[in-house]
Amino acid sequence: MPSIASYGIILAVAAIVTLVTTPMVQYFAERWGHVAAPDERMSHDEPIATLGGVAMVFGLLAAMLTASQMSDFEAVFASGTELLGVAFAAVWIFGVGVYDDLRDISAPAKIAGMVVAASILSFAGVSLLFFRMPFFELVTLSSDWSALLTVLWVVGMANAVNLIDGLDGLAAGIVAIASATFFLYSLRLGDAEIIFPGNPGALIAIITLGLVIGFLPHNVHPAKIFMGDGGALLLGLLMAASTMSVGGRTSAGFYGQSYFFFAPIFIPLVILAVPFVDVFFAIIRRAVGGQGVATADLGHLHHRLVKLGHGHRRSVIIMWLWTALLSGFVLYPTYTGEGDAIVPLGIGALGLLLFTIFHPSGRTRKAVQRDVEQSAGPSAANEA
Repeated sequence: MPSIASYGIILAVAAIVTLVTTPMVQYFAERWGHVAAPDERMSHDEPIATLGGVAMVFGLLAAMLTASQMSDFEAVFASGTELLGVAFAAVWIFGVGVYDDLRDISAPAKIAGMVVAASILSFAGVSLLFFRMPFFELVTLSSDWSALLTVLWVVGMANAVNLIDGLDGLAAGIVAIASATFFLYSLRLGDAEIIFPGNPGALIAIITLGLVIGFLPHNVHPAKIFMGDGGALLLGLLMAASTMSVGGRTSAGFYGQSYFFFAPIFIPLVILAVPFVDVFFAIIRRAVGGQGVATADLGHLHHRLVKLGHGHRRSVIIMWLWTALLSGFVLYPTYTGEGDAIVPLGIGALGLLLFTIFHPSGRTRKAVQRDVEQSAGPSAANEA
């Protein structure tokens, strides 16, 4: 398996390239008028550049090129198609998102673009090969089922990240925590020889972590630039590719995974439970209200936190903490082989829930309503 130092180099390349190129992208986006203008759904008083995903693409390609030149990752690049497929799929889905940022394409057309990106991954060999429901036997997927579930996984992950991008730094922070967690999870399975040394899951996860680390300084409140649909869909696809590479391509059992689900493909559902739950309730809410799935509203989890009296930054931090806590449920038994984590983490979850609901903010109803109206800025353009 590649050394931690090698992964650290790739992390640094992705982060530094993204960090340095983001201000350049911001400059040209503002100069060319690719900005989100202030309105009743905007949390800023000035136009904000919306093409932050461009810098992430630069970081992604630079990190992949660097890894391809390092002997530690020779086994990962041995197949010749997987990471090339990830790069092509990433650029494609980024293009779909950017086109939506600039032209506002229809939801079906946007979904079709995601399906194409997922198909590229499937043809390149980055797909789900095995599937195991909790407490049921392992299922080896046929080529048809593999392609279908791969598409559903990519579309679901991309939309989950896209819809949660409703407050400054929210989506980037959640993806940072999730990708770091899944990187550590992948390393553990590699050390236990559950996945083979050439598995690209850990490399994709560490690159994703580097991208959001480099982007976050420019995106935390008050944001100087938004990642836009292009960046959100890009991050969603990278998370999907990483999780499929690890969770959908091993048939072996492992205690750390069986503690929860008996199948590693379900681990990302816990790590990314916050955005997935948000997507689930958004679909139910809009269906009950007779609205289209792509209709923007103020019912997302981050909007509800603001309604409870939490400000912009506190709402983001609370959702980051939820993601970190859920990630702990995955990592603790994976690394220790013990299930005792449910007690301290359960207490921590309860405490965070009580803080979320009952913490006195001292904010006036007018101030809360203003934050609710302003907090939806980036999400209005990110509904898919």
